[in-house]
Amino acid sequence: MRISLVGVDHQTAPVAIREKVAISTKKLYDALPMLGSFTSRGIILSTCNRTEVYTIDSDQRHAEKASLDFLKARLGITDAALNRYVYLFEDRTAVEHLFRVASGLESMIIGEFEVLGQVGHALEAAEGVGMVSLPLRHIFQSAIRTGRRVREETGISRNALSVSSVAVDLAAGIVGDLKGCKMLVIGAGEAGRLAAKVAKDRGIPQMVVVGRTQQRASALASQLGGTPVTPNNVGGELLTTNIVVTCAGAPHRILSVGQVKQAMGKRPALPLVIIDIAVPRNVEPAVGQIKNVFLYNIDDLTELSKLNRKQREDEMEKAAQIVADELDKFTLWWQEFKVRPLIRALTSKAEEIRRSHFGRTVKKLPRLTEEEQYSLEMMTKSIVSKILKDPLHYLKANGSKDYAEMMREIFRLEEGEE
Repeated sequence: MRISLVGVDHQTAPVAIREKVAISTKKLYDALPMLGSFTSRGIILSTCNRTEVYTIDSDQRHAEKASLDFLKARLGITDAALNRYVYLFEDRTAVEHLFRVASGLESMIIGEFEVLGQVGHALEAAEGVGMVSLPLRHIFQSAIRTGRRVREETGISRNALSVSSVAVDLAAGIVGDLKGCKMLVIGAGEAGRLAAKVAKDRGIPQMVVVGRTQQRASALASQLGGTPVTPNNVGGELLTTNIVVTCAGAPHRILSVGQVKQAMGKRPALPLVIIDIAVPRNVEPAVGQIKNVFLYNIDDLTELSKLNRKQREDEMEKAAQIVADELDKFTLWWQEFKVRPLIRALTSKAEEIRRSHFGRTVKKLPRLTEEEQYSLEMMTKSIVSKILKDPLHYLKANGSKDYAEMMREIFRLEEGEE
């Protein structure tokens, strides 16, 4: 049985590719059945910077092919094109990667909190549609425990930045003094809330919030002393806005070239900074070609994220030690799990032999009391247990394929017995 991971992330693929395979929280329950048409067991982890498929199969090639076919179907591209962007990890390397992801070590913004909840949600969603096996569950539960330990035992998330806060800092670097600015936040989810809060803390006095529903927009705006507006009023707000941060989980573009061009025609001398941190992107890329419009997407935050990484190098080393510790624990569990069928087959065969000979022997002896018969049975069980103790201990600790096969041959264990 092999663990397989196939994925794309911000280190291997640009946002134009990532947005094609990105799966929102709402769409995850639709995507899992699609994965189910390629493999019976699997978990999809999709964040703003990565989409990964975790599967377990006795055939490693089948597991990888199933995940690749799923991603290829979502992207609608050829194998050759897909191979440019994906990474494939197996077994211990795959598990280590997930542990690092849950710990915030593989995020664009090192130590960010959101990814740990996303790992938990990925497991919950796959459980909900019956696509989780015991080993997959154990892998993800171990990753969640690792992520929690990292945040509790290190300072990697202390005063942590987020993609939203980095976006506001990028806008501030372009606009300069934020105290006279107006900011439009499109997306009233967690990313929008963080962006709006950071902007308010940085001194932006006017905040306008657009949400999927008026209720969500109003709730966020009321928290921050801002103004809620409907999507239909975005064009009017663009006439006086200095900064736009878009982070809506929409499957389509929200800001079009025509919409922004029309607004800029009425305010040609007033620059407009748009930070699109949504995946899929909310803004048509050609908007950046409009005069006096400065458009940035999530990949443009790289330089600021590098500074965050440098500031957390010491904590990253501590986090890596925790990951290594948890990985060792998982490896021991995994070795034992892989040989469980063989252990069951061996102990069952030994018990069958013991019980058969015990029964024949008791029939040949003078009538025994219940206590004597019980003592004799416990003695035979103890003998079998002691004989098997060392082979089973070695099998659990060193469950290599060759040793397991040798055990099958020595004890003549049939495949059906596993």
